[in-house]
Amino acid sequence: MAASREKADTGSTLLTVIIAFAANTLVAAAKSVAAALTGSASMTAEAAHSWADTGNQVFLFMAERRSQRPRDKGHPMGYGREAYVWSMFAAFGLFTAGAVVSIMHGIQQIIDPEPASDFLIAYLVLAVAFVLEGFSFVQAFRQTRKAARELERRTLEQVLVSSDPTLRAVFAEDAAALVGLVIAFIGVFLHQVTGSPVPDAVGSIVVGVLLAVVAVVLIDRNRRFLVGQGVTPDIERSMGRQLLEHKDIARLTYLHLEFVGPRKLYLVAAVDLQGDHPEHEVAVVLRRIESELEGHQTVEEAVLTLATPDEVSLKL
Repeated sequence: MAASREKADTGSTLLTVIIAFAANTLVAAAKSVAAALTGSASMTAEAAHSWADTGNQVFLFMAERRSQRPRDKGHPMGYGREAYVWSMFAAFGLFTAGAVVSIMHGIQQIIDPEPASDFLIAYLVLAVAFVLEGFSFVQAFRQTRKAARELERRTLEQVLVSSDPTLRAVFAEDAAALVGLVIAFIGVFLHQVTGSPVPDAVGSIVVGVLLAVVAVVLIDRNRRFLVGQGVTPDIERSMGRQLLEHKDIARLTYLHLEFVGPRKLYLVAAVDLQGDHPEHEVAVVLRRIESELEGHQTVEEAVLTLATPDEVSLKL
């Protein structure tokens, strides 16, 4: 069922983050050396981009680890929403350390251009970076595509609507990195063939704008989950049908589902029980069903109440 399939493999997500961190660290160091040797504005923008991505992986690692802590008295809904807080930090880092630096450097190069040289070094670094970033992106793409297939969604749809902010961030940042490398190559190539630093500087600005767009999208998605993101219709239908399939539930008249963390749901439902239980047994049956639901790995907390006879049954 969709509700159960929303649960992703935490180990796989951590592996994706670690691979991205290793790739970005190597790429950032190589781009920094190339930027210093060539004086290319696009390479400098790409270096800033990769260092921003490297730092962001630390935030994403924290997001994945801290959100997995079990709930306690001080946090009855668990720590799941910490994932969106740390992912928000990563998105702001991408905006400030990546987008703003790239745009400012590009503008500076247009106003006060510096000559570039050793273009072969830039091409070699860009090629190596493309291979490393591509490897990281393939890992994120495979994990996202697997989840999308299980949920009968398109891959890009899964990226946008998934409750997993860590995987979404890695996927988006790696995709932006690959596009940024192509833009940087075009900027460096045009700089070489024309002798003008303007295309190179424009490439830096375009990379910065790309990063800004990605960062704003990630910030918006995290904001939605922090303030209380409802589930998609497929998950609502799946969970509703799961409730109706329970041997003790005859009808369902109300269902509220809200994400309280990656792959974690808060469930409130009004149900009509099978049979006519004595009053002293009703609470016992409801608590037993709640406990069974909370045993499901996607349900952080379940609250059930009785439906009244005049309430209309939900159509799922």
